Formats: sequence, structure tokens, C-alpha cells
Amino acid sequence: MFSYLLRRILQMIPTLAGVILLVFFLFKYFGGDPAEILGGLQASAEQIESIRTQLGLNKPVVEQLWLFVTKVATFDWGRSWATNEAVSNIFVTRLPATLTIMIPILVLEVVLAIAAGMAVAYVRGSLTDRAVMIISTVALSISFLVYVIIGQYVFAFRLGWFPVQGWSHSVWTNLLVYAPLPVLLAVLVSLAPQTRLYRSFFLDEIGHDYVRTARAKGVPERTILFKHVLRNAMIPILTNVATQLPGVFIGSFLIEVFFSVPGLGREVYQAVGRSDYPVIQAVTIYLAALTMVINLVTDVLYKFVDPRVVLK
Repeated sequence: MFSYLLRRILQMIPTLAGVILLVFFLFKYFGGDPAEILGGLQASAEQIESIRTQLGLNKPVVEQLWLFVTKVATFDWGRSWATNEAVSNIFVTRLPATLTIMIPILVLEVVLAIAAGMAVAYVRGSLTDRAVMIISTVALSISFLVYVIIGQYVFAFRLGWFPVQGWSHSVWTNLLVYAPLPVLLAVLVSLAPQTRLYRSFFLDEIGHDYVRTARAKGVPERTILFKHVLRNAMIPILTNVATQLPGVFIGSFLIEVFFSVPGLGREVYQAVGRSDYPVIQAVTIYLAALTMVINLVTDVLYKFVDPRVVLK
């Protein structure tokens, strides 16, 4: 196990280096001149040249790349070009709001989708199974924006159960007052595709020989599903969850924008509109690093879920 972890960590280094190089050269040669963006339309040539000198853009490319790598390693990206706020402070202050929204969404989505997928797989081929698949297909065809508009109108304006927008400095107030509506809508939207996906995972396991053997021995269907099928289906489920985890730290752009959640997702959305390069670059690189770490952790979890898995 230790040798596998060490080997994977060493493999992550060139991958992360490639991401750093890609981000650096993309923003340097295709992202526009940062000095002109900061100076604005009214800046003179002397002012733009002064900004370029302050940013180190007049230095050789190798020196600029080294400065960029230093920013990655020290988490010192300077200040946002749009708000003059330290980029590190943006992460520290915006990330809690994103986690307050996205962690409940992720947990509820996984738990409910596993339960729904298993329930539908249990009654496979029945009228209930077909009805759920039809409803899921219809739900998939509707844009998330429609759910947001209808949800805000029905649950906030008409029924008055939740506030339309808002946020506070209290975690419990946010969880109990401001988060329920966006969490509810996001879970409703994601439940349809996840239910279909997890149903396919369970049905694939149900078709294996070990299930037929268990049935031949007289093992109840529920015991087969919960004790055998669920455990063997956890590997593709873990893979699916791992692909969603990086999005938790960015959050849903639409959720944070439409519900005025001061999270990292909304900050990135605004940074793109403002051409705020330091924020965009920091989020891109650290999200790539986080994705690699999550993939490594997921591979290790495979071993705990299924002891037959060999880590090579």
C-alpha cells in the first residue's frame, strides 16, 4: 500500500507541472495583456508600461514562469485585480459558504440516489420501474434554470416557506434558513440522472452468477441486494462520486448567483466576467491538484470496499 501511494504521488508531480505550464502559457499568450486590462481604456502608454513592470511582465519568460510557480507553492497570488482583495482571503472567506450549500447537496444526492436506484432495481421490469424511468427522463430534459425560477416562485413567493435570497454570518442560520431551498432544488435536479445511473449499476450486478447462486440457495432478494449487490456496486458509485467532489469546492454557479450565496462559485463566475486573472489561475490550478488527490483517495477506497482489488 505504501509503495503504491508513493508511486501515485510521484506520478502526480509531472501531471501538476503540466497543468501549471498549460495555465501559465494560456494566460500569457492567449488571455490578453494584463497591463492593459488593469490600466483600462483611459490609461496612457507610460501607465501601461509601469503596470507591466510592476507585474514583472518585462522579465524573461523563464523568470515569469518561476514567479508563477512560486505563487502556486506559497499560495501568494497577490490581490484581485477587480476588488483589490487578497486572493488567499477570497478562498478563506468564500469557501465556507460554498461548502455549506454543496456538502448537503452531495450527501443527500448520493444517499437518496442509492436508495432510489436500489428500490427501482428491486422492482425492475414493473410498472413502477417504467414510471420512474419516464419521470427521470422528463426531469432530465428540463433546464436547471427552470427549476430555480419555479422553485423560487412557488416555495418563496407563493408559499413563503423560504427566503428567495440572502446569507448571514451564522452557519446554523444559513443551514436552516437560506440553504434549504437551493439544496432542495439542486437535489431534485440531480436525483433523476443519478437514480438512472445507480439503477444501471445495480442491474449490472444483479445479472452476475453470484446473484443467481444466492437465489438458488434460497437467500431472500433483499438480503442479496443489501449484502452483496450494494457492496459490489459501490466501486462504480465511488467513481461517480469522485468525479463530483471537485465541483463541491467550486459550487454551482447558478445556485450561488441566483440565490446570492457569497461562495467560491459566484466569485469565479464574477472573476471570469472581470478578467480577474489571479483568481481564475489560482482556482484552476488548485482544483486540478484537488482532483488528483480525490482520485488517489478513491483508488484507495476501492481496496476497502472490495478486498479483491489489487493496487498496482
